[in-house]
Amino acid sequence: MRALISVSDKGGVVDFAKGLESMGWEIIATGGTKKLLDSNGVKTIGISEVTGFPEICDGRVKTLHPKVHGGLLARRDDPNHLKALEDNGIEFIDMVCVNLYPFRSTIAKEGVTMDDAIENIDIGGPSMLRSAAKNYKDVTVVCDPADYGRVLSEIRENGGTLLQTRLELSAKAYTHTAEYDTCIATFMREKAGLPEKLFLEYDLKQPLRYGENPHQSARFFASASIVGYSLANARQIQGKELSYNNIQDANAALNIVRDFKEPFCVGLKHMNPCGAAVGKSIEEAWQKAYESDKVSIYGGIVAVNREVTAELAMGWKPIFLEIVMAPSYTKEALEILSSKKNLRVMEVEMPDTTEPAMQYVSVNGGMLAQSLDSDIIRLTPEMCVTKVRPEEGIFADMEFGWKIVKHVKSNAIVVVKDGHTLGVGAGQMNRVGSAEIALKEAAAAGFKEGLILASDGFLPFDDTVALASRYGVTAIVQPGGSIRDNECIVKADELGITMLLTGERHFKH
Repeated sequence: MRALISVSDKGGVVDFAKGLESMGWEIIATGGTKKLLDSNGVKTIGISEVTGFPEICDGRVKTLHPKVHGGLLARRDDPNHLKALEDNGIEFIDMVCVNLYPFRSTIAKEGVTMDDAIENIDIGGPSMLRSAAKNYKDVTVVCDPADYGRVLSEIRENGGTLLQTRLELSAKAYTHTAEYDTCIATFMREKAGLPEKLFLEYDLKQPLRYGENPHQSARFFASASIVGYSLANARQIQGKELSYNNIQDANAALNIVRDFKEPFCVGLKHMNPCGAAVGKSIEEAWQKAYESDKVSIYGGIVAVNREVTAELAMGWKPIFLEIVMAPSYTKEALEILSSKKNLRVMEVEMPDTTEPAMQYVSVNGGMLAQSLDSDIIRLTPEMCVTKVRPEEGIFADMEFGWKIVKHVKSNAIVVVKDGHTLGVGAGQMNRVGSAEIALKEAAAAGFKEGLILASDGFLPFDDTVALASRYGVTAIVQPGGSIRDNECIVKADELGITMLLTGERHFKH
């Protein structure tokens, strides 16, 4: 029996080769793999001894030869194939152990050149993997070091690998080459300016009990890229398994948190914030967020952007929450939260800077792609379009409201004061309807003056301005862009309301 070993990731390969050798296998090896195995006492056959041809073109051409691919591809139950091998002096190769040049890690390096990238495109490796995988009935193909132990065990116990194992390893090899080629294709197409293809790579993170509803099946896949503010890369410290709806809601909460640098807390239900606040401390931010809507937070999610302290954990303890998320927890906080066995406690990386992210949404028969709405225009006095100028100190609340409203389902209206939400109107079919919901929430909580209203899209009529005035709103921030902007501005001046037009909307469908 003969195995051809040629790996870039050399972890575990010496022990693997020694295991094969101890069971009477011959080892064919190439380049650096041969040097490593030889230096560790493994007797190897050089690839040139098999092909009768030297490695050429700086190693670009070494395994692309009939004596390699004939030995891999020949069907051992076909007399014509067997005669062809005999006539051409070709021996069987019973196993290929190959993993590929590190293209992905190469292009991830800062300042990588096109020449560096090109030289890390493997040619012989994918060819051998595909040949061996195609002939899995007779050939074992290994591309993942994690499979070394399994392969050795089966050979020891059975004299060879099982057919089902070879089929599974074949599928893994094709997956390996598909991911590799996808990475190369994406890189080359970006360099060539070709946008008409979309390649996505995701790995199964966990199966889910069901989807949005119990009759729907669901799974959670994680991107191959590691990013901040991502549940896919989070560490679950305790609690039940995440559900489909948990993941959707948690993702929405993390997108809100990433917009804030000061201590910030958000409570969220059904992908909409039900309470959000900034504070001098994370404990203050939580208390203000909780007081924004003590009813809706029941069964919700809470996310903060500071370490969870014992004091904060004690504030969460008496409330039924599905998930809490933070960058870290003190030991004392985890001890307190451990009494809530079903509470999902998630530790999420929240870096100071994040790479631009893309969003992908499937539609029937297609896929929508867009950059994440992660930009926020800083509000300035020059954005004021009313004769009534902003009062001193009002900008902090206007910016707070503007950051929150972009994460509320359109049509969206948010009412805020003193760094926390007082009312949230989400997903209504007309904007004045959303405004009425948010304003009534604020009034019911006893807030009836000095309020700030933020709108994710322009106000199509002046009715929202008039309504806002009756509920104590003194400042409005909105994108503008309506043919009736001037009517809204005039109405605001009549009612003593200052208005800022940002020029940028934040629809969220």
